[in-house]
Amino acid sequence: MHMETLILFMKAAGVGLLIAAPVGPIGLLTVQRTLDRGMSAGLATGLGAALADAVYGAAGAWGVVRIIELLTQARIPLALAGGALLLWMAWHTATQPQTTQAAVVPTAHDLFRCFAGTFVLTLSNPATILSFLAVFSSLAGSMTGTLQPLPMVVGVMVGSALWWLGLSWGVSRLRHRLDHTWRQRINRLSGSLLAGFAIWQWATLVAQF
Repeated sequence: MHMETLILFMKAAGVGLLIAAPVGPIGLLTVQRTLDRGMSAGLATGLGAALADAVYGAAGAWGVVRIIELLTQARIPLALAGGALLLWMAWHTATQPQTTQAAVVPTAHDLFRCFAGTFVLTLSNPATILSFLAVFSSLAGSMTGTLQPLPMVVGVMVGSALWWLGLSWGVSRLRHRLDHTWRQRINRLSGSLLAGFAIWQWATLVAQF
C-alpha cells in the first residue's frame, strides 16, 4: 500500500509539472519578475499558481461536484475578470520604471502581491479543473486499491512548485548579465504577450456563443 501511495504521489507530481510547464502568462510573469526583482519574486509568482493548481486538484481529486458546477457556471465572469487582470499586469509590466541596476530586493509585501496575483489569475481559468478531473480519473483507474486523494493533491502542488523553482532559479542565473536596455525590452515584450493572452482569452469566450 505504501509503495502504491508513493507511485501515486510521483504520478501526480508529474501531472503538476506538466500542467505548469507550458509557456503561458504565469511563465512570462515568473521570468519577467525574476529578471526584474530576483529569484524570490519569481518563485513567489510561481508558487501562487502552484497553490491554485492544488486547489483545483483537490476539487478534482475529491470530486467536489458542487464546486465544479459553480466554477463551470461562473466561467464567463471568471474569464472576463482573468482577462482584465492580465491586461492590468501587461500594462504594469510594460510601463514600470527601470532601475539602473538589476532588481531591488523585494519586500514581504511585494512577494505577497506576486503570490496573490498569480493565485487569483490561475483560479480565473476554471477549465484547469477539467484537466485535473480527466487526469485524476485516469490515475484512479490505474490503481488497484482505494483511491487516496491527499497524495494526488500534494503531488500536484509539489510538481508544480518544482517547475517554478527550477524556472526562477535558472532565470536568476542570467539576470545580472542583462543591462538596463535589455531588461526594458523584455518588460515591453512580456507586456505585449500578456495583453495577447488576455485578448485570446476573451476571443475564445466570444467564440463559444
